[in-house]
Amino acid sequence: MAALIAENFRFLSLFFKSKDVMIFNGLVALGTVGSQELFSVVAFHCPCSPARNYIYGLAAIGVPALALFVLGVIWNHHTWNLVAECHKRGTKNFSAAANFLIFGSVMGRAAVAPITWSVISLLRGDAYVCALSEFMDPTSLNDFPSGYGADTMAKFPCDDFPKNVTGFKDEVIRRLKYESQLFGWMLIGVVAVLVFITKCLKHCCSPLSYRQEAYWDQYRSNETRLFQRTAEVHAKIMAANNVKNFFGFVYLNKEEAEEMEKFVVSCVQPRQQWDAITGVYIYRENNGIPLYSRLHKWAKRLTGNSLGPDSQETAFLAT
Repeated sequence: MAALIAENFRFLSLFFKSKDVMIFNGLVALGTVGSQELFSVVAFHCPCSPARNYIYGLAAIGVPALALFVLGVIWNHHTWNLVAECHKRGTKNFSAAANFLIFGSVMGRAAVAPITWSVISLLRGDAYVCALSEFMDPTSLNDFPSGYGADTMAKFPCDDFPKNVTGFKDEVIRRLKYESQLFGWMLIGVVAVLVFITKCLKHCCSPLSYRQEAYWDQYRSNETRLFQRTAEVHAKIMAANNVKNFFGFVYLNKEEAEEMEKFVVSCVQPRQQWDAITGVYIYRENNGIPLYSRLHKWAKRLTGNSLGPDSQETAFLAT
């Protein structure tokens, strides 16, 4: 049992895999803050009506957060790697813990923007005040006139309420904003603790040394950058050749003409090769030699999940 628990903890490498991830998360958070501020100024208008306040206030917090979460899932490259993996090979190649890591990584990255949105919304308090104003008990306010209920309380976020209760508006808004900001600070604290625990587990349970993990980060970054640049040139030259075959000539600028002369594209990669380098990658070793990506594995002409009697597969996600 202890060995199983120790092995499963190796899968906890969800956040802050590299500085690029931290920078990306920071930019996402800043962009979300700016969007929330713009939304509050331009689009948020409390209806100040019983039953409508609650729905509108919760929607103002929850619906944009949900939309940001879905967009985060869509933009995460692990999502489509996982889809490709399920379509081509099936998740049977991964243990339950590895599948949990993959889904956790996707969900964790996607949660940055919606959590930021929710925190800013709660700290501002406007949506919370709108949603909960009608549920505030008038008897909790000293010297509040009798005969007023939810209809009147729901109008406090606006200025459309009886003049004899005008003096209570600041107190009502202050109490509701206190509750909203309290929940916001609590959410920040919970997220901070979870991130701290995750980072500790990641560093303690990583099967790689600090230097090897840094090298792996550099390799992945360079491989992705070079692959994209090379694929762009390859696709451009292949398209130019096809256009030339159709029209008899192809119009190229100086840079494109130099690329055509410098690089020769005579073949197209078959689908099997694309399938081999596409999908979720789990850190592997073959006879003690690290394999840092699916492309690296393909280049070594290693196929399948069992790489040999001395091979080792460690569920450490390439982020």
